[in-house]
Amino acid sequence: MEYWDIYDENRVKKEGVMKRGEPMRDGDYHLVVHVCVFNDKDEMLIQRRQPFKSGFSGLWDITVGGSAVMGDSSRSAAERELFEEVGIKVDLSSVRPHLTINYDHGFDDFYLVERNDIDISALKLQYEEVEAVKWATEDEIVAMLREGTFIPYYEHLIRLLFAMRGRYSCHVPGTV
Repeated sequence: MEYWDIYDENRVKKEGVMKRGEPMRDGDYHLVVHVCVFNDKDEMLIQRRQPFKSGFSGLWDITVGGSAVMGDSSRSAAERELFEEVGIKVDLSSVRPHLTINYDHGFDDFYLVERNDIDISALKLQYEEVEAVKWATEDEIVAMLREGTFIPYYEHLIRLLFAMRGRYSCHVPGTV
């Protein structure tokens, strides 16, 4: 069972936790993170969700994403999700999210990471989550969005993520 910390609208942690799947109460928010890994060929590492995974089964997605669990900070949740889902270890301790998207019941932090040392054939994919990974350009991802094979993010968000990469120092050393 997964538990989430609860935040107020100003992103201040509140007393108590909630169980994943329970309805959110008014005034309660939770934290979600996404990590986009880019290389120097202007490509993003993307993943295809397992066909048996609920929610967007079999569709392609950005590198990783998920909910922060009880006790996670945004950074630790991003590091954990990246390692759990695709086997990439990074240290984000000195990195802030490149952007945060506020939505009805939470905050979604996006980290943009530059890595040129990743051999995707050597990645350890989390069976429960990830079926495959590949590198894709901005135009390839937008084409996938339009044909319905990519999670339906706003096209402008994908373009913004590509435009924002490298805007402040975020070459994150790590291991695979």
